[in-house]
Amino acid sequence: MATPRRLPLTRVALSYIYGTVVLAVLAFVSSAAYDTYSFRKLPAHAAAAVSRCRSLHLTPGPSPYFHDRKQSDRFVPGTKPTLLKNAKIWTGQENGTEVIHADILLDKGLIKGIGHVSHATVKQYKDDLVVIDLKHAWVTPGIVDLHSHLGDDSSPELNGASDGNSFKGPIQPWLRALDGLNTHDESYRLSISGGVTTALVLPGSANAIGGQGFTIKLRKTAERSPTSMLLEPPYQINSSFPQLEERPRWRQMKHACGENPSSVYGFTRMDTVWAFREAYNKARQIKESQDLYCANVEAGRWEALTETPYPEDLQWEALVDVLRGRVKVQIHCYETVDIDDIVRLSNEFQFPIAAFHHAHEAYLVPDVIKKAYDHPPAVAMFATNARYKREAYRGSEFAPRILAQNGLNVVMKSDHPVLDSRHLLYEAQQAYVYGLPENLAIAAVTSTPAETMGMGHRIGYIKEGWDADIVVWDSHPLALGATPKQVFIDGIPQLESPYGVRKPLAFQQTPKVPNYDKEARDALKYEGLPPLAPTKAEAGVVLFTNVKSVFTRANGAVQEAFVAQDDEPGVVIVENGSVLCAGMHASCVTPALFASAEIVDTRGGSVAPGFTTYGAPLGLEEIAQEPSTNDGYVYDPLIAPVPSILGGDEAIVRAVDGLQYGGRDMLLAYRAGVTTGITAPSHGRFYAGLSTSFSTGALHKLDKGAVIQEVNAVHVTVRHFGSAPSISTQIAALRRLLLEPGKGASGKWFKDVSEGKVTLVVDTDSADVIATLILLKKEVEEKQGSTVKLTISGALEAHILAKEIAEAGVGIVQVPSRPFPTTWERLRILPGHPLTEQSSIALLLEHNVTVGIGIEESWSARNTRFDIAWAALDAGGDISKAQALALGSTNVETLLGGEVEIENLRELVVTEGGDLLDMESKIVAIISPRRKLVDLL
Repeated sequence: MATPRRLPLTRVALSYIYGTVVLAVLAFVSSAAYDTYSFRKLPAHAAAAVSRCRSLHLTPGPSPYFHDRKQSDRFVPGTKPTLLKNAKIWTGQENGTEVIHADILLDKGLIKGIGHVSHATVKQYKDDLVVIDLKHAWVTPGIVDLHSHLGDDSSPELNGASDGNSFKGPIQPWLRALDGLNTHDESYRLSISGGVTTALVLPGSANAIGGQGFTIKLRKTAERSPTSMLLEPPYQINSSFPQLEERPRWRQMKHACGENPSSVYGFTRMDTVWAFREAYNKARQIKESQDLYCANVEAGRWEALTETPYPEDLQWEALVDVLRGRVKVQIHCYETVDIDDIVRLSNEFQFPIAAFHHAHEAYLVPDVIKKAYDHPPAVAMFATNARYKREAYRGSEFAPRILAQNGLNVVMKSDHPVLDSRHLLYEAQQAYVYGLPENLAIAAVTSTPAETMGMGHRIGYIKEGWDADIVVWDSHPLALGATPKQVFIDGIPQLESPYGVRKPLAFQQTPKVPNYDKEARDALKYEGLPPLAPTKAEAGVVLFTNVKSVFTRANGAVQEAFVAQDDEPGVVIVENGSVLCAGMHASCVTPALFASAEIVDTRGGSVAPGFTTYGAPLGLEEIAQEPSTNDGYVYDPLIAPVPSILGGDEAIVRAVDGLQYGGRDMLLAYRAGVTTGITAPSHGRFYAGLSTSFSTGALHKLDKGAVIQEVNAVHVTVRHFGSAPSISTQIAALRRLLLEPGKGASGKWFKDVSEGKVTLVVDTDSADVIATLILLKKEVEEKQGSTVKLTISGALEAHILAKEIAEAGVGIVQVPSRPFPTTWERLRILPGHPLTEQSSIALLLEHNVTVGIGIEESWSARNTRFDIAWAALDAGGDISKAQALALGSTNVETLLGGEVEIENLRELVVTEGGDLLDMESKIVAIISPRRKLVDLL
């Protein structure tokens, strides 16, 4: 199976050759010295000086004989060889276009062979060989995360394990992420379960130069130490100034520009760039001193070095290595101005950049990026995570495709725990949906980051001789919800008893995706801010043709109202925003109507209820980190007295009074089928106020139908907020509000809650708090003789009490839909496949709990349809499409106090090329009975 290779030189031979070179240099130097100073002895440090200077010319990377290795340096003795038969393999070769059907042999921590494994080879292993028939499952290299803080920004977040940033100064190249790497982080097993095998752990972005990053493999080791997780650690981890006899290994360095260092240190961008230049000038001075020293060594001018040690400084040696091209510089940089600054910096001090990270405006200035010193950097980005701060405001979902079209390498990254790296593949899937080619989308989380971090010689590909880091998937890697069936790291299977569900056959094929060419052109035309306001249909009657299915609201649920026959799709007729007919063409369409209507061909599309989003302050904020664009936080009487002008501690605030319309996240959500938002007043602690529901498509509050319901529910939060107020204090406050409501405004609303007239929504995750709330609900009901309408939002530990929650009649809005143990209160999550048999949503539904799903940040509202489709897939067919649609529509509305009597006024979403839960579908229209119109998108 292997191509014969020249045998590697032994270490003895290499040492002999190296010694010969050193002696030759010394002989030359001695000769030069003898000509000038006869019989003068060489200084004692001459050999060391020659060796040190010689090492400066060594370039980083693997040995020329690296692929002659017979076993990995990470091989664990006792690991059984494994033969994976009948695999469909994305190899990463041929620019990511090569897919082969073959067997894969794993042994000694390496990929030993790809192809047909002979009977003779199998026989050599005797009974040690583990044989697995993959039955044509998709196989890729392990997922590689180029930007992670896993282990440094630990999960759950605890004060004793927060090591992502130092705040001791803006320039700190001497710091090392390795020194804070927590091996007990809950994220390792979770990320592995998503197929992540390798991660570059970087310092945070508080500082202009934050320190050195380190590449790790995520599997547990027998040593249990951070050092044992490292992949090709640089020699400096065990020696301040190592004497190199072979090529150095790549080092990693984190830089950051823009808002982060500015906000931490009160800098302007001018200050930050000067800090960079000052630091690099210091490093350049040291480098030039070293070069001068070595010029004297090489010329044999020992008299100039008599009392002169080799110039070096432990604080600055890493930055000197940057100037020598031995460090992969990873730069957190968003805006054009910052990218341009750093490109000029790289040319001024002549150092290459490995990648710009985040880089939300990179797609607008590809030619600027190409001007960077030595070679164009890669761009590592999110798929749709944008607009959370000013420098991310022009971020576009079309950035990956545009950058690729301009010949730049595209990497999708997690910035874990900003995004859970377990779902890093989802970033590639979204990039693919919006136009990044299939080959580059998979490469963006495998081979491209591997090459960018300098590890492409051993990871990121399925090639003979590469590390045995492999993922077996239950579907095509770019199919939504693709889940590992098994993950191998160094040839060791990581999932002990993986769970899964059988996916539809179509999920084994390359997913079809919509055409977004026009939208991508507009992103460039309008410099990241294309118009998002919908266009109202001109005709009073709109005829939607080639409709395959229609779903509608009925009695607080979603039902399938129409399914077309394969050979005869249906139609939907809408007049002034109301559906007149949904069915077969012959029964709905008259010649006169056909002649006067505006016709929209859905090409096998669907009509379904619009989604409702909750959990983020959508409608109350435009840019989360810019206070002037937000409504702000309410006063909390549990923390400090409320001003008397508001009514003192009896005041209660209505979110409807702070609504702001026409925001980009709101309109993007609308264009993605999320037609209603529900939001509570923004708050930082216990007390929130009264939520409201609103149209995401309205442009101002006076638009018809802009406010759907002025007051939905009463909201409080019960969580750990530090030392005070305690959980028990918050429960005591809630008990008093419910059992002894005051006479002011808040008393009226909490009295209505206790009497079962208004819904109470409590935001919490802890199963212990949820249990206490169930007991409090019973206590209030016994006193009032009522049924309290209680909904828990957040609820990531609710699955522990699924039976009790169902019996108590409590509803759940899970936020987020894919749980992650961000805090201690979220530690006991039910992660779902492949780690657990069920997801938390599926388990709650099994117990007949009414469940909705929500979001944490406004930018993600647009992805609601993918969240719902994914949750339905995880349920393994146990819920119907109508039930799945309800998770993001009627269930959310009911749980958050929506008025059932207005359900016939709710919007419907029209999709083209599939239904609302299909990746290949595109939203083309919104039918609004409330506003008496059809918006064309």
